[in-house]
Amino acid sequence: MLARKSIIPEEYVLARIAAENLRKPRVRDRLPKARFIAKSGACNLAHKNIREQGRFLQDIFTTLVDLKWRHTLVIFTMSFLCSWLLFAIMWWLVAFAHGDIYAYMEKSGMEKSGLESTVCVTNVRSFTSAFLFSIEVQVTIGFGGRMMTEECPLAITVLILQNIVGLIINAVMLGCIFMKTAQAHRRAETLIFSRHAVIAVRNGKLCFMFRVGDLRKSMIISASVRIQVVKKTTTPEGEVVPIHQLDIPVDNPIESNNIFLVAPLIICHVIDKRSPLYDISATDLANQDLEVIVILEGVVETTGITTQARTSYIAEEIQWGHRFVSIVTEEEGVYSVDYSKFGNTVKVAAPRCSARELDEKPSILIQTLQKSELSHQNSLRKRNSMRRNNSMRRNNSIRRNNSSLIVPKVQFMTPEGNQNTSES
Repeated sequence: MLARKSIIPEEYVLARIAAENLRKPRVRDRLPKARFIAKSGACNLAHKNIREQGRFLQDIFTTLVDLKWRHTLVIFTMSFLCSWLLFAIMWWLVAFAHGDIYAYMEKSGMEKSGLESTVCVTNVRSFTSAFLFSIEVQVTIGFGGRMMTEECPLAITVLILQNIVGLIINAVMLGCIFMKTAQAHRRAETLIFSRHAVIAVRNGKLCFMFRVGDLRKSMIISASVRIQVVKKTTTPEGEVVPIHQLDIPVDNPIESNNIFLVAPLIICHVIDKRSPLYDISATDLANQDLEVIVILEGVVETTGITTQARTSYIAEEIQWGHRFVSIVTEEEGVYSVDYSKFGNTVKVAAPRCSARELDEKPSILIQTLQKSELSHQNSLRKRNSMRRNNSMRRNNSIRRNNSSLIVPKVQFMTPEGNQNTSES
């Protein structure tokens, strides 16, 4: 309103609006990059438009084990309730067909004692009593108030059938509960990987490294590590392969390719001609659309079940020119592991070129190491000079304090005119 009435110039209003827009920049949230394997090891893949849903029912046991706990508990409860209700209906029909219900309704209290030898099941007067008898038979409680007689062969057949069905339900549901509690991925929760992977020089070669550890004292037997690179590629024919998997060899001096995971280990992959990372430099790494998947497999020592732990590293999670700090120390004859430094890294000298360029020009590594040595010497000189300056400042401050503490001389005049000098 003020601008329209020309009280405030329009140019000033536009300048103020532009300034406010500059003060509050619009920041768009960056969408997270899609990855096939999450850091927790879960597969980030959604299955859609599955038409043949009946295939899951053909393997019903695996389907029950893969369900969530709330669904499993509902099926566990409903399976027993439905079986009890089904056989309660059957027991009630047996008693109804044999005339036991009418017999109990017509006879008086004194005459009911003589019906125990003529009925199929004693004290089954209604559907509620038939349901209670069904629970007693299947769970083998046996309170003693209701029991079978020899009058009805059909009732004996129903008794045998219910016992068989009850055993099958117990076996399936208890086995399902046991398998869910003893699943292999539960043990994988205590197998940890470093948050970031690093690329540094080891033994004169560029190496891709990450750290893996086990938090439990019970070991993983025959543990092995596999590394794969997943990236999107295009064939010469123009076909786009969204998930192109490439195996990466692991540098392991042991012929069996197994690791002894008693303490955290640094798994190393030498970037050579066989590696998919051979042509990637430090500047190219940020623009690469790749994912390094790490798979650790082994047998649990306590249960004998094969377990698998997974994780992945995308380009943003690979640190070039870093190295993992040491976390294993010897204290009083015992090796101690400090897990608070499990993923800590430090910067080290590493060439920024690719492994191919490093193989073609080995002098690059020598120049990088020389520069690192010079920078290290310069930093040491700076530290020493700073220490000298600090020590000189301390000495000067101490001298000043000591000089301020010196007592000045005081002269006293005597009546005879003589001067006496004393220090107090």
